[in-house]
Amino acid sequence: MLRIALVTAAVAVITLALIPAQWLSVRLELPSRRSIPVIYHRMICRLLGVRITEIGACLPGRPLLVVSNHTSWLDIPVITAVSPVVFVAKREVATWPLFGLLARLQRSVFVDRDRRHKVAEVNAEIAERLAAGDPVVLFAEGTSSDGNRVLPFRTALIGAARNALAQGQAEEVYVQPLSVAYTHLHGIAMGRYRRPVVAWYGSLDLVPHVGALMRQGAIDVVLTWGDPIACDGGTDRKLLARELEAAVRRDTVAALRGHSFLSEKPL
Repeated sequence: MLRIALVTAAVAVITLALIPAQWLSVRLELPSRRSIPVIYHRMICRLLGVRITEIGACLPGRPLLVVSNHTSWLDIPVITAVSPVVFVAKREVATWPLFGLLARLQRSVFVDRDRRHKVAEVNAEIAERLAAGDPVVLFAEGTSSDGNRVLPFRTALIGAARNALAQGQAEEVYVQPLSVAYTHLHGIAMGRYRRPVVAWYGSLDLVPHVGALMRQGAIDVVLTWGDPIACDGGTDRKLLARELEAAVRRDTVAALRGHSFLSEKPL
């Protein structure tokens, strides 16, 4: 309980200190609107005891759509700690206390997945972010998993890359697969049955899960950046989704089996 209290207090101090700075940066469209979330989430990861290992790197070229698997709310601080990204999130996240505010300050794009007729509107917003130079992260499974597998990718929002091309906002858009794999807890391989300690999925309540993770600490996660794919107006969305899914599944399996540590770069 002492650890939870100390981590909670530290997170509260950092959050209260940086919220006004990020709000002002977003309002005035300052370059710091991208750097402040990176600094914030790096501190959050350190406080939670999360060690990040990167394999490969986020493509520096823009526009860039990053397509990733999704295991936990912890994916957001982990990915942001290594790159100044914005996320595509389900619309109800915007209404969550504190988490919704943080998502809005990170300039997330919110989507109502139950209203398919809104997909074109969301894709247009994503295309605008891409054209403005923001790497946009899409959790292509449409939900989170137990961390032991990669679910089938949905194709609808991957069309945002094609939207950016169709609107003349870019001549070429890069799409890069990203695998997020939680591998060790206190230095011991999690295995299939302990990985759900980190995974937040199904009907699990958020606040108790956050508290349990604070109590644990010492979590290892591997981020594997795949080879980026250049898209143009003739790119088939469904074929692209299958290629991205295969890459993320391959890299996730490699990380969970420990094969990827041969070339690790700890953060």
